[in-house]
Amino acid sequence: MSHIVILGGGESGVGAALLAQSKGFSVFLSDQGKLKEHYQDQLRSQAIPFESEKHTVSEILKADEIIISPGIPEKSELVQTIKKQGIPLVSEIEFAARYTKAKLIAITGSNGKTTTTLLTYHLLKEAGFNVGLAGNIGQSFAKQVMEDIFDYYVLEISSFQLDRCFDFKPDVAVLINITPDHLDRYDYKFENYIHSKFRIFQNANSQTACIYWGDDAVIQQHKELIPAAIAHQRVIHFDKSSGAANITDDAIQFAFGQIERATAPIQGPHNAINMAAAVLAATEAGVAWSDIQANLGSFQNAPHRLEPCGNWHGIQFINDSKATNVDAVFYALNSFQKNLILIIGGVDKGNEYDVLNDLIKSKVKGMICLGTDNAKLMAHFGDRVPQIMSTDSLETAVSTSMQWGESGDIVLLSPACASFDLFKNYEDRGDQFKATVNRLTHGS
Repeated sequence: MSHIVILGGGESGVGAALLAQSKGFSVFLSDQGKLKEHYQDQLRSQAIPFESEKHTVSEILKADEIIISPGIPEKSELVQTIKKQGIPLVSEIEFAARYTKAKLIAITGSNGKTTTTLLTYHLLKEAGFNVGLAGNIGQSFAKQVMEDIFDYYVLEISSFQLDRCFDFKPDVAVLINITPDHLDRYDYKFENYIHSKFRIFQNANSQTACIYWGDDAVIQQHKELIPAAIAHQRVIHFDKSSGAANITDDAIQFAFGQIERATAPIQGPHNAINMAAAVLAATEAGVAWSDIQANLGSFQNAPHRLEPCGNWHGIQFINDSKATNVDAVFYALNSFQKNLILIIGGVDKGNEYDVLNDLIKSKVKGMICLGTDNAKLMAHFGDRVPQIMSTDSLETAVSTSMQWGESGDIVLLSPACASFDLFKNYEDRGDQFKATVNRLTHGS
C-alpha cells in the first residue's frame, strides 16, 4: 500500500486526504496551523491520522507521494527537505484529476479568473449540464471526485496549483491574461511567473480547446510556450476581426451571435474579455448559443468584484476589494467614465503605479489612501489628483468620501494592495467597507 502525506489541512487538503483513503492509500495529514474543528471532525470520522499546529518531518518523509497546499511556498525549509529526498510533490488538482473521467474546463489568469470560472459554471449549469465547481473556488475538487457524480468540472486554477501539475490535461484550457503578481513566490522574476501560467497548456494536444486573450502583451510575447500540437485555438481580440471572439466598443462578436455590452450582466473592458472566454469555454463544452442567450442575463458575480454596495444622495459606492494588484485597479478604473473618488492602499507588494497615472488624472477627483503606511501612494499621486488624504481608519475614509462626493460621483474601493495591515483578508476588507457604507449612509 502506497503512503500519501497531505501538507495543509484546508478545504483542498482534507478533500485530498478523503479521496486518497477512498482509493486505498494509507494517509497522514499535517498542518503547521490550527486545523478547523469541522475539518478535524471529517478526518476523525474516516479514521485518517493527522497533526495540527506542527510538521513532524520524520513522519512526512515516510511518504511515497506528497500532496501540497498551494499556500506553502517552494522556498520553505520543509519543501526543500522533501525535494532533496526526491519525494514527488503534487497539487490536489493533479491528484484528483487522475480519478475522474469527467470533462475538465480549467481557467487561469492573473485577473478575472474567478469571474470567468463562475460565469462558465453558470452557463453550463443553467443549460442543464451535470457540472461541478472547484479548484481555487468552492468545494474541494478531490472530495467531489471521490463522490464522482459530475460529468463536467469547471476549475479555477492558480499559478501555485499549476506549479505542482505535471500530467493534468484539461479538455478546455483558458488563459485570460498575465500581469505581474505573487512575484515574491517566484524569486521576483516575472519570467518564472509567466512560465507557471502557461503550464495550463503544457499537456494540450489536438483534442484540447485552448482559449486565450490574443491581445495580452505577455501572452503575445510568449506564444512559443503554447504546444505546437494544439490545432484547436480560440483567440479573443479587441477591435480585430480575426478571433473566435472579437470585442468592439458595443458588442462581443462570435461566429454564432453577439452580446451587446451595454446590457451585459457585468461591465467594463476586462469583463468583456471574461465573458468572451466564458462563452467560448461553454460552447466548447457543448452549450448551445440559445441557452447562453437565455441564461447570461441571470448571472451574478462573486462579491468584492466591482460590487455595487450603496447609494447616498446620488453617490454610488462600489466594492472592488478583490483588486489586490495594480492591473486589477487599471481594469476597474476603465469600467467608469469619470468623477471617481478612489480608496486605495494596504500592504504594498512592490507595486509600480505609473500605469495608473493617466487614468487617475482623467477620472479621479479625489484619492483616499487607506493603510498603515501610505507614504509611497501619497508621494506618487500627491500632485496628480485635486485632493488626496491618508488615513488608517475605514470609517474616516468612507465619511470623507461622502463629504467630497456629489450626485453622480462614484466612490470606488479598489486598493491595488493586500489587506493584511488592517484586515484579515480582502473579503474582510470588502465586508467591512460594505458595512461601514451601510451604517454611515443610513445614519445620515
